[in-house]
Amino acid sequence: MIYDLSNLPTTIPIFPLTGALVLPRARLPLNIFEPRYLQMIDDALKTDHRLIGMIQTREAPTDIGDPPLHNIGCAGRITSFTETDDGRYLISIKGITRYKILNSDTGFTPYVKADVDWGEFERDLGAEETDDGFERNAFLHLLEIYFEAKDLQTDWNSLKDASEEMLVNSLSMMCPFSPEERQALLEAPTLKIRRETVATLMEFGLRSSSENEGKVQ
Repeated sequence: MIYDLSNLPTTIPIFPLTGALVLPRARLPLNIFEPRYLQMIDDALKTDHRLIGMIQTREAPTDIGDPPLHNIGCAGRITSFTETDDGRYLISIKGITRYKILNSDTGFTPYVKADVDWGEFERDLGAEETDDGFERNAFLHLLEIYFEAKDLQTDWNSLKDASEEMLVNSLSMMCPFSPEERQALLEAPTLKIRRETVATLMEFGLRSSSENEGKVQ
């Protein structure tokens, strides 16, 4: 299905999942097991658009019930779906476009639905973004140092061959950044700013690791 502002729904189901990030044209696997979200997937699969709105929660005291949500998330289309023997759903979603929540309500469903505005992020519905200032070798060198320091593994050949957008967005989703850092990456207005933010976060992570090692010694 090809989406534009004319065929995007005005109301979508919302899936709050702290630490999970999907970006336009990227894919995210999800393991669904809570009853309310199992119903959410059932209901979404009955629609033509098959969209669910991924959203980060804000930090809040633990005694106030469900934590508040950020205003901006990214909607993903359910592209694959498997039911396990123990009743879970294993799904994959493809990021379509970011959105801004106008208002939200549980209404007659056990999960939250939200009226959303897509207009601010129409660029997400176009072709892949490019980054004219991207220096791949320098970026990959920083990435290699970061992955070694964090004891992370990846397919380096795939990263070397990936498009600018796929590389930056994949790292935004897979690197061990905090929820608030992931939200900043989601809200980055351009690929260039997202790439610069990823690099800054990796450099900050490396400095923090060095300082901690110095304290231990």
